[in-house]
Amino acid sequence: MNRRSFLTAAAATTCAVSLTGTAAAAPAVRPDAQRRLLRDWFVATHRSMEAMTTELGLAADKIDVSGSGTPVPSAQTSPTNIGCGLWSTVAAAGLGVISASTMRHRLARAITAVERLERAHGWWFNWYDAHDGSLLTAWPETGDPVRPFLSTVDNAWLVTGLRIAADADPHLRPRVAALLADADWSYYYTPYDPADPVAGPGQLRGGFWPDKPGKGEPTGHHYGALNTEPRMASYLGMADGSLPGEHYWHLMRTLLPGMGQEQEPGGAYADIDGVRVWEGHYTHRGRKLVPTWGGSMFEALMVPLFVPEPQWSPRSWGTTHRRFVRSQIEHGLIEEEYGYWGFSPASVPDGGYREYGVDAIGMQEDGYHSLGVVTPHASFLALPQAPAEALANLRALDRAFGAYDDRYGFRDSVDVTTGRVSDVVLALDQGMITAAIAQQLRPGLLQRPFRSGGFHSRVRPLLAAERFSI
Repeated sequence: MNRRSFLTAAAATTCAVSLTGTAAAAPAVRPDAQRRLLRDWFVATHRSMEAMTTELGLAADKIDVSGSGTPVPSAQTSPTNIGCGLWSTVAAAGLGVISASTMRHRLARAITAVERLERAHGWWFNWYDAHDGSLLTAWPETGDPVRPFLSTVDNAWLVTGLRIAADADPHLRPRVAALLADADWSYYYTPYDPADPVAGPGQLRGGFWPDKPGKGEPTGHHYGALNTEPRMASYLGMADGSLPGEHYWHLMRTLLPGMGQEQEPGGAYADIDGVRVWEGHYTHRGRKLVPTWGGSMFEALMVPLFVPEPQWSPRSWGTTHRRFVRSQIEHGLIEEEYGYWGFSPASVPDGGYREYGVDAIGMQEDGYHSLGVVTPHASFLALPQAPAEALANLRALDRAFGAYDDRYGFRDSVDVTTGRVSDVVLALDQGMITAAIAQQLRPGLLQRPFRSGGFHSRVRPLLAAERFSI
């Protein structure tokens, strides 16, 4: 939807970019004004999460915010959507947007709904009806069949939300513990086999279709790339002891030299904890970094909203995160000269869903491309690494295209080449925004469950031992 004419947007774009290609969309914002702006944005974003939450208590997948009336939540929800709803509620209470009693009521309602959801092998299915909790077997919009699936990464985000909820309300801890008692991450794990590392890579499957005998039918792939969002599942499993610590070292920083990938990597082998690790890197615009699979922002920067990678591994994870953000900024402003930056999977402005990214910093040969579509949640993810530039980029997107809605926050995506703005907001992307703002305004609020226990004793030493070749 064009909330303003493209001619106006194009004129604003010209004003938004300095001669050096750096976003100069707005004057610098003072720290106190930054906090007020971020809080205002949080309030509107949280309002969208409230609008997506059904009477059952589950956050739906999306809402269409193009009309003037109250948006209707989509029929479907996923474990990721539910997790986003849980941590957004905790963040809202932590920032004083809702009361503690309201938080406890909403969390308890959501946990009650999660307890009712059908599961297999201790895990939640990929899609449910957000309004009654039934297992989704037909896609609401088309009637196409849905084969129930147990997704590794989607379950990781639900478990993340459950752990945050239990940390925020002690009364929920026994119920969450009961929910997680049978959630054993080894279900997804293929142990390392030195005699056949292709069949036994020491990595997690993408998931299983459980309608076959035994464990079910596995995906044909494993999650092999380290710097992608499924590493949250890896961290959760290593922290609770259901995955061995060596699993971390069997994940790939890049593919090996000579294998088909976006660029031939640099780097060297290192022996770490008894594992021979290829510490590979890519080089983009003179900077060495660890690529993601597709080159998108959320692959690299959703996990550190919860696990403090930059603090536990400042020279390795902290460095590659900063350089990844810099590559995203320069891709938008210098390489493509869009005038804006921030590329991550999101809804397509004209409808549908697509992966957007910076192809050069992703391993996949035919990776994610930016295509002129800027996704606001990507700028929020960059707040720890580039706060002034992220704020300037977001303000410019709002001024030029009307990308911000003071009822429901930033729209999901903007095609800056046509001026078209998405009509919808997704729970996943709004959930990343609420977590990112919470981390900026109240550092550590959502990280508490991931700084202690097995995260401290098992995960932190692995990140401290990391020696990326960058």
